Amino acid sequence: MNLLEVKGLSKVYRKNKRSPFEKTSYFTAVHPVEFHIAEGETFGLVGESGSGKTTIAHMIAGILRPTSGEAFLDGIELRDKTKAREIEREIQMVFQNPYASLNPVKRIGWQLEEPLRVHGIGTKDSRKKEVIRMLEIVGMDKSYLRRYPHELSGGQRQRVVILMALILRPKLIILDEPVSSLDVSVQAQILNLLRDLQKQFAASYLFISHDLQVVEYMSDRIGVLKNGRMVELASADTIVNKPLHPYTQTLMASVPALDEKEHRRIDSTKYKAICSAHQGLYQVDAEHFVLCEGRSHASL
Repeated sequence: MNLLEVKGLSKVYRKNKRSPFEKTSYFTAVHPVEFHIAEGETFGLVGESGSGKTTIAHMIAGILRPTSGEAFLDGIELRDKTKAREIEREIQMVFQNPYASLNPVKRIGWQLEEPLRVHGIGTKDSRKKEVIRMLEIVGMDKSYLRRYPHELSGGQRQRVVILMALILRPKLIILDEPVSSLDVSVQAQILNLLRDLQKQFAASYLFISHDLQVVEYMSDRIGVLKNGRMVELASADTIVNKPLHPYTQTLMASVPALDEKEHRRIDSTKYKAICSAHQGLYQVDAEHFVLCEGRSHASL
């Protein structure tokens, strides 16, 4: 069963005029995109900086209002004001910089308890017990309750931010570059922790990164973004081993190989054959979609 359904979601910005006589112009950050996330699944969004990954995440999280399209969580439209409080609890977000996500003048215990307090969950004693229990799950103890963010390492701060998102038991957690600011050794620990927590709490993830290796490790399915367009969508295995769109092939070719002699060859023969007869999003098979771009998009 699909937890999240995204249908034709797009975002257009009006450019600032340099003079009152200049004609109004617009910039499309995200062209209409469609995808779904099943219960317990991790869906990865990958693409270079400026491809629209974070904009899509912010529209789903309610931070940005989409220009067009809609998204549904368990059949509830995300802009349904009568369900706003319920949706707010069921979708949580983990941002790239854990230190910026924490209040520097509040202790960790206070910040972990705040989501429960805001949503009126439990008593003061029961909330404290829940916070301690959650800390123990990620290898921290109650001594961290009285610490401030600056007293923690980068990995510890990211664990706290993940717990802040998870403590409400949301159905969907959006992870926007959650390990890109961490050392490589700490990245591996956080990624493994995220996988363990997903199994334990039966959450679904929208995992966003520019790092294909990280996305491959975490994701069941992957969507590839280029200039605000979803150019390919398939299982993680297909995207990594049988990419069809030339841009996806280029991304995969950029991934360092263990064997220096190994080199991925970009072959667009099959893509050209398919797209010579089709335009727009083409369904290659049950779970594999590729964007056949016209001349107007060919250079994007």
